[in-house]
Amino acid sequence: MSEARPNEPEAPVTGDPEEREEFEREEAEVPEATPEEAEAPEEASALEHDIEQLQEKARERDEYLALAQRTQADFENYRKRVARDTAAAEGRGMARLARELLPAMDNLARALDAETLDPEGLRLVRAEFTGALERLGIEEFSPQGERFDPNLHEAMAQHPVEGVESGTVVEVYERGYRIDGNVLRPARVVVAQ
Repeated sequence: MSEARPNEPEAPVTGDPEEREEFEREEAEVPEATPEEAEAPEEASALEHDIEQLQEKARERDEYLALAQRTQADFENYRKRVARDTAAAEGRGMARLARELLPAMDNLARALDAETLDPEGLRLVRAEFTGALERLGIEEFSPQGERFDPNLHEAMAQHPVEGVESGTVVEVYERGYRIDGNVLRPARVVVAQ
């Protein structure tokens, strides 16, 4: 008797023609697997693995996208909050300035409404304005007799002056103002040649 191949039905033991026909029919119905068909389960497994990896990457992408969108929204909210806080701080600063200057403005109005203009009253009003500015941290400076500094002074004219070194401020047209060491307005001056 011949050796049976694996996964194949054995040949009929009897010589019955009907059994032989049935055996041949069964053998004809079961085709042998081609190499491509043998690789199909491996390819399917590899494809399933690739699909799982793609789905995982898609989940990660969605997480990163959501994180980026939240971060962008947080930054936009931060920007709006800073703009709102800055505007509120500016408003408080303006209100503080007005509170300091209003009494001086009232006294100036009273001095101008008086029948005669009193120079002493105007000096007092000026002193009140200067005091209000100083309370706000604004410092007045007059560079008379100092060396000209283009960072602090604005030269309006130059004149030869005897006995005065060239580059010295000999006259102040308008006083300068600074806050925290920063010049708000340079002093406008005449400089010796």
